[in-house]
Amino acid sequence: MSRACVIGSGPNGLAAAIVLAHAGLQVEVFEAEAEPGGATRTLPLTLPGFLHDFGSAVHPLAVGSPFFSTLPLGDYGLEWIHGDAPLAHPLDDGTAVVLERNLDDAGQALGADGRAWRSLMRSGIDHWKEFAEDAFAPPLVLPRHPLRMARFGLAAFQPAQMLAKTRFTTLRARALFAGLAGHSFLSFDQPLSSAIALVLGVAAHAVGWPIPRGGASAIPHALVSYLETLGGTVHTSRRIDAQALRELSCPLTLCDITPKQLIAIAGEQLTRGYRLLLEEFRHGLGAFKVDYALSDPVPWRAPECRRAITVHLGGTFEEIAASEHAVAQGRAAERPFVLVAQPTLFDPARAPKGKHVLWAYCHVPNGSTEDMTERIEAQIERFAPGFRDCVLARHVSSPAVLASMDANLVGGDVGGGAINVKQLFFRPTLRHYSTGTPNLYLCSASTPPGGGVHGMCGYHAAKLALRRMK
Repeated sequence: MSRACVIGSGPNGLAAAIVLAHAGLQVEVFEAEAEPGGATRTLPLTLPGFLHDFGSAVHPLAVGSPFFSTLPLGDYGLEWIHGDAPLAHPLDDGTAVVLERNLDDAGQALGADGRAWRSLMRSGIDHWKEFAEDAFAPPLVLPRHPLRMARFGLAAFQPAQMLAKTRFTTLRARALFAGLAGHSFLSFDQPLSSAIALVLGVAAHAVGWPIPRGGASAIPHALVSYLETLGGTVHTSRRIDAQALRELSCPLTLCDITPKQLIAIAGEQLTRGYRLLLEEFRHGLGAFKVDYALSDPVPWRAPECRRAITVHLGGTFEEIAASEHAVAQGRAAERPFVLVAQPTLFDPARAPKGKHVLWAYCHVPNGSTEDMTERIEAQIERFAPGFRDCVLARHVSSPAVLASMDANLVGGDVGGGAINVKQLFFRPTLRHYSTGTPNLYLCSASTPPGGGVHGMCGYHAAKLALRRMK
């Protein structure tokens, strides 16, 4: 039986390991941290009994992943929990725009813009399986449904500012779309800033925005358990450097790491031309995150916010656009767009009885040293007066702290690299997963289709490696 090594146990590394193990290879995974999962871990960051998601918290792309959805992960402890609605977006008038799971209900709630919303989302929802397979495929692969993806691409390529202006007329629909577009880490005048908004919007209706019971760690734990049934092994607290890579002497190696790390670990095996291309790879904006232990639920002024696990804070489209533009220009926003998750409203076991956890972050320039804690709390307090009175403890994660806890989060970049036109097609180079060095592949979020807990980068890299072996 051939042997394969995977460096990194994030969702992409574990997906690659499972594909290789299915093919009959003896697979070993090497993880630098004490727990598998990369940014998909749940940790006791504040007080005893309070469990916080270190990185990702809400997982529409995991539950809707073309690969993960084929695995029997429910048999290995993964249970999805949905809120009453996928998303809430409070406004200064004391109300909130709620994105309903049912598309027709969502359209009705959006009033005059309901028809435009349904028109944007309908095709992807009605054909989610096929849509997801095409959307998460490498960019230069012909889609299985080219006309459908061409229509999606025409909308997805537009700057969010343009799409919102031409499709929506009401403040509420524009604000809702702005929150979705904010997940792109792009200024709203940039191409592709609509793409993630459309994917997440379609996913909200097609598969929901759920959380794993017990925390994000349930995803890698289920993947590891399944891998072990195939004969695979995961070694934790095993950081791989250049010397360790040589000592492994593995016939096939897949790396769930960034281009920067690949150069450091395997630079001597790479051609000079490929190394130069990797050095040109750009990382995206950083994240500044605060985890809270709370005595009570967040006292939202708009009660509708308690219906959703995810809450977007930023007010109008124009305000969120200004926030994201400032960060893209290298400045910390005075009133940042804040993404919030309140899992204990629907999964109370993550905190002591009657208590709660809250997950909140905003975007900052990559590597920023600015402390955004006060500005994040001011935005929460704006829509939930009295929030600070509920805070028992907080854990602050600057970009440097995030990178120290997961080396893939370079400068606080949680997406594995910037999203732009060049890096849509050249991610990290035109080779995508191949490094040009035989039997050495890259399978991280720095390869297509990019960031998110879906495992498809690892899946595609492993499939390519297997084809070349044959």
